[in-house]
Formats: sequence, structure tokens, C-alpha cells
Amino acid sequence: MKGTFAFILILCLTATFIAFKKDPQLAHDGLIQGLKMLWKILPILVLAFILAGMMEKIIPRDFLAQLLGWDSGLRGLFLGTLAGSIMPGGPFILFPMMAVLMKAGAGIGPLVAFLSSWALIGFHRVIIYEAPIMGWKFTLCRLGASLIFPVIIGYLSDWMWRTYSSYQV
Repeated sequence: MKGTFAFILILCLTATFIAFKKDPQLAHDGLIQGLKMLWKILPILVLAFILAGMMEKIIPRDFLAQLLGWDSGLRGLFLGTLAGSIMPGGPFILFPMMAVLMKAGAGIGPLVAFLSSWALIGFHRVIIYEAPIMGWKFTLCRLGASLIFPVIIGYLSDWMWRTYSSYQV
């Protein structure tokens, strides 16, 4: 967490310096724009973290381990894929929820399948955006080609995690 904060801080300071060198007004406008985005997103973040905390308290660990745990096998990969494909919302909701699931005992494979299917399939985005804009033929072709990949990505991630878990990154 400290490394991520430091990295983003360095990027922020560098961008601010570049903007200020171009025109001090750019740095001011960038700061105002960033604060507007923060104000807009802050309520969502607060609610997402409260939801994540509540989920941590109400989901029984053994139930979760049985469904999405390290030894849930293909069933866990398919359940993770299904859950991710129907999960609405953006990353502010998804990642706190994934952190709670991981802390509660979900395995890497099902979690990665969950994340991959949310990104690749996302049925809420299909219904709201993709099919109306691109048409059902395009949408069904893309979905047909995408459906198996979250399971494969989850399986490979689990294998890599188990294989290289003894190495320090």
C-alpha cells in the first residue's frame, strides 16, 4: 500500500510540475477538476467500503470456502465466472468486495475468474450498451468467444499462484 501511494504521489507531483511549467492556470484547473471528481466519487467509495465491511461480517467463511475456496476446483471457477458476469457496478464496488472475499478465504482462481468475467462479459453492460449499440449478432459473437476465458484465466492464475507462491515479488 505504501509503495502504491508513493508511486501515485510521484506521478501526481510530476504531472502538476509539468502542467505548472506549461501554464500555472493548467495546474490550478487540474486540481479543481480532480477535486470535483473526488467529490463525485467519494459517496460511492464510502458506501462500497461499508458494503465490503458488512459482507465480511455476514458471509460465513466455511460456506464461502466451499463455494469459492482454494479447493473448489472447476465449480469455484464457474461460480466465480457466473458471479462476475452478473455483478453490476464499477471498480469502486468490485475491488473492495473482492478484497473481502479474498480475506474470507476465496481462492485466487475463482477471484480472478470473477474479475475476468466482470471485465469480459458484464451482462449489465451487454444489455445497456453493447447490444443496443452494436447489435445482437455482434454481441452474441463476442460473448460466445469470451465465455470460456474467465475460467481459463482463473485456472492459470491459480496454477501460477501455487507454483510461484514461495517466491518473493
